[in-house]
Amino acid sequence: MLALRTLQRGAPRWLATRAASTTPVALVGCGMPGRGMGWYHAKQILDGDVPSATLTDIVEPWFLGGGKDGPGGAEFAAFKAEHEGKVRFHASIADMPKPDGKMMAMVCTRTADMPGYVDELVDHGVSHVFLEKPGAPTVEELGRMKDDCAAKGATIWMGFNKNVTAYVTKGREALAKVPGGDFTLVHHNAYKSDELGECFERNAEGMLKNMAIHELALLVTFFGVNSDTLSDVVADKAYSDLSTEKGPSSGNDFTDFSRIGFTVTTKAGAKVSVYADRCGLELPDGAMADGGMMYSSVSKLGIIQSRDIMPDADLVATVEARSKENPDWMPYFHLQHDDYITLKERCTAHIASGASGDPEGIATIQVGYDTLKLAETLKPLLEKQLL
Repeated sequence: MLALRTLQRGAPRWLATRAASTTPVALVGCGMPGRGMGWYHAKQILDGDVPSATLTDIVEPWFLGGGKDGPGGAEFAAFKAEHEGKVRFHASIADMPKPDGKMMAMVCTRTADMPGYVDELVDHGVSHVFLEKPGAPTVEELGRMKDDCAAKGATIWMGFNKNVTAYVTKGREALAKVPGGDFTLVHHNAYKSDELGECFERNAEGMLKNMAIHELALLVTFFGVNSDTLSDVVADKAYSDLSTEKGPSSGNDFTDFSRIGFTVTTKAGAKVSVYADRCGLELPDGAMADGGMMYSSVSKLGIIQSRDIMPDADLVATVEARSKENPDWMPYFHLQHDDYITLKERCTAHIASGASGDPEGIATIQVGYDTLKLAETLKPLLEKQLL
């Protein structure tokens, strides 16, 4: 059982009672309701979907600072007004009471801000950090953060939800039954082509460090692919697109992949393909590319042996119902709802139990480091083939 620090005056009695048997969670970077990943993490905990977690604090520097009167400000203010009696809201980590026991902080901010917030949280006494991908803009920064946190006794886990998702697990099981089979991971986002400028600007770290980082984490975790074991990478030129778009806020140009397909081969001979498309829903009649937002497939000699889709038949109706109820939310919230719960529950239950090591299926900061390094290695190699 975890002891929760003394709550500020005015916090409800039930919060202290419930948090005594769960892991207290702080969220840094809530973002706009309906769009921000941090907001959706907060919502799931507040809705009671994560039994081992109690959300005690939300740190939101933008909407409680310079962005309060800008786009999304009114929506965040309404969210704050709804939950202020249950959760403490702060404009900075320094304003948040220091924990007097173990606590998990979720960092869901812009990538460029992540290292600074992690440093602040660890110095503030937070024992565990759940860090959204990619964790830092560069390998050097993530490596420095990894070493600093280890020296200070803090634990960092990465929010790579596909490590625990069903279509990847089923695909790996299918691959094991096909000796010499080829494995492919496909990932579609739902942006429209006229939204790419905003997408490129907001995710300025680039697709390989953002959208496709999940697939790269799978390559690192399950297929032994990293920058040291990489032998070759070949871009699918017919599929891929490298383009330049103007950011609507800054007016600056941003160059990134709107689509990228490639096959990596390791020095040991392992071969895996990845396909990612920001505008994966933009097909005739609104059809979804190859029948799923995401899927894994196993083939041999060019013949597909199996394909595991997300959403599968069991999930389609649920996703459609969620989408109909909240059509303005980001589509991947509806699609990956259960996986997000699994990640948070495994982490907070692990902390609450007092167990050592890491929860099953949760990516460590070392996996995050190897994944980010792989992204930096692949980017210039792929760009060179497409330019």
